Amino acid sequence: VQLQASGGGLVQAGGSLKLSCAASGRTLSIYHMGWFRQAPGKEREFLVAIRRSGGITDYADSVKGRFTISRDNAKNTVYLQMNSMKPDDTAVYYCAADSALYSDYQEASMDYWGKGTQVTVSS
Repeated sequence: VQLQASGGGLVQAGGSLKLSCAASGRTLSIYHMGWFRQAPGKEREFLVAIRRSGGITDYADSVKGRFTISRDNAKNTVYLQMNSMKPDDTAVYYCAADSALYSDYQEASMDYWGKGTQVTVSS
C-alpha cells in the first residue's frame, strides 16, 4: 500500500488543521493506521491509531482532547483533526500502516509510511 499524507501548513496557535492520509493499492481497513509526528531534534512520537476493527487507541497525552482520528473507508483515507493547536505541535506528521493481526503501534512495527507533511504553529 502507498500512503500519501497531506493537509499540513502554517496555522496560528488556537487554530485547526485536518490532515489526510490517502491510501492506494490496498484498502486501508485491513491495516492498523497510526499517526506519528517528529519535531526538530526529537524522536518520532506516536499520537494515535485506528485499529483494523475501527477501534481507536488511547491518544498521546500531548494531544488528548484536541486531536481526533477518523477513517473513511469509502475514500480509503484516514484523517487527523487537530484543534486548539499549540506551538509545541510544530512537527512533521506521518501516517503509517501495520499489516499485522495485532499491533503494538510502535514505530518499528509499522510496515508502510507516508511521506510526512509539515505542520507549523505560530505563537
